[in-house]
Amino acid sequence: MSNTPFALLFGKKASQKVRQLEEFLTTNWEIACCIPEETPADQLREWAFRAKAVVSGRPDSTLPDLPNLELFQIPFTGFDWITPEELPAGSAFCNSFEHEPAIAEYLLLGMLEWEVGLCRVSSAFRDKSWDGKTAGAGPTHGELKGKTLGILGYGHIGRETALRAKAFGMRVAAIANRKKPADSLADWLGTQDDLDRLLTESDYLAVCCPLNEKTRNIVDSRAFEAMKPNAVILNVARGPIVNEEALFNALQTKRIRGAVIDVWYQYPNAENPSVRPSKFPFHELENVVMTPHNSGWTEETIDRRWRFVAANLDRLARGEPLQNVAFHGTGQRQASSNA
Repeated sequence: MSNTPFALLFGKKASQKVRQLEEFLTTNWEIACCIPEETPADQLREWAFRAKAVVSGRPDSTLPDLPNLELFQIPFTGFDWITPEELPAGSAFCNSFEHEPAIAEYLLLGMLEWEVGLCRVSSAFRDKSWDGKTAGAGPTHGELKGKTLGILGYGHIGRETALRAKAFGMRVAAIANRKKPADSLADWLGTQDDLDRLLTESDYLAVCCPLNEKTRNIVDSRAFEAMKPNAVILNVARGPIVNEEALFNALQTKRIRGAVIDVWYQYPNAENPSVRPSKFPFHELENVVMTPHNSGWTEETIDRRWRFVAANLDRLARGEPLQNVAFHGTGQRQASSNA
């Protein structure tokens, strides 16, 4: 049997990146691509048995047992859809970041659009020309300088956003899931115990934290009551971190100034490929900027992520510590199913 390690690219999206992955690898791997609906079951079972590493998005169907798995690598960040029990004991589950520059730029663009209104002003000027005004007669617009950016979740995205916000002369306040050392980018840095302070001080609130039981609905109706009337919320993390109904009500009643929303509550599926992103009609509100979960989706992000995937496979092949280990499998679900 060959000593060359075997990697399985599982799913249509992952399989499309095989050439890119092979280009970035510096160690020798045997790679197979599996599209579940196209791969015979016996072939998939053979590959799953041999796999030292699996590179996959969220599986469209259940993978067979992976008895020799050492690494389950996803080429994106969120992993709220999988638990340690689902992977073999001792195997590492690793995610990928690399999207933080793109999302940080998106957040700055969102804030600048609220202050400057470039698209709105351009549209009005196209329609009405000078509209009886002279040059310099307006309309006036705001500035980011001097405004407070509150960052809920001070990780990769939060720090990249703080870096750019400080360049615009903004004040930065941030909270993390645990106590962290003082940071030169943040004017103050606290924990979730400081949420009320963050809410009351922020002109812009950027939601950048992971979704878990502590953060689900952390921004609720009480939180919106605590926010400034002219505050704008920007969510680039996960929809359910912000309570869906409370967000809609706060925007519809203009309890807050507005929102920039990139992550949602309903996503397309086989039964409803054109589903609206929420059960509430956000698309009817004028104080909402809506985008289809693409804030981090740049060609540069994709390239960086697959370079990272290749680098982690290289580390595994050389016996070096893996990066971005989110958890290790416990094998409990597999053990119970084989009992």
